[in-house]
Amino acid sequence: MTQPVWNDVDDYISGLLVGPDEALENALAASDRAGLPQINVAPNHGKLLNLIARIHGARRILEFGTLAGYSTIWLARALPADGELITLEADPHHAEVAKGNIAAAGLADRVEVKVGKALDTLPTLDGTFDLFFIDADKANNPAYVRWALDHSRPGTVIIVDNVVRGGRVLDADSTDPSVVGTRELATLLANEPRVSATMVQTVGGKGYDGFALVVVDS
Repeated sequence: MTQPVWNDVDDYISGLLVGPDEALENALAASDRAGLPQINVAPNHGKLLNLIARIHGARRILEFGTLAGYSTIWLARALPADGELITLEADPHHAEVAKGNIAAAGLADRVEVKVGKALDTLPTLDGTFDLFFIDADKANNPAYVRWALDHSRPGTVIIVDNVVRGGRVLDADSTDPSVVGTRELATLLANEPRVSATMVQTVGGKGYDGFALVVVDS
């Protein structure tokens, strides 16, 4: 199978099961106009995040890595009217684009964009969260997950994106910080008694990658 086939299948799935969505399409267009990298989740993956949050009944979500707010919109739509989503973005320009997209989607009342490096922002946050979506700098994924575990309850869900790295996760000798961080994350999850976890490979419009799905047991 080749990338064009993966693209066509993603388009087929999204056309049937996601469909047109003005707010999301406008968010992507605003991202392109602002010159942001095209690294948002695919539409069918965005809907997967939404469905997981809905199945879980999440009321409080923390997202690492806002970019233009595309995945933020998908997750925030799963919240009840009194729910809360906090999203962390290191780049002030990205954050401003995201704020506009979130407001245009009618979700500003339940989403707070915090600007700054996540490891600097996390100490300012209190309480536990029902769901974490981690899609930021991969080198710090182990630190993000450790923090998430300390701010979870039994049943909290943690999703970590981009954990296959096009297969490069197999390279134990890699010095790429994203690969090193991903391998450290896998080892952490394998040895963490508080969780049940798996990793799933994916192919599609975004290439060959995957995500980790974690449930906190205790």
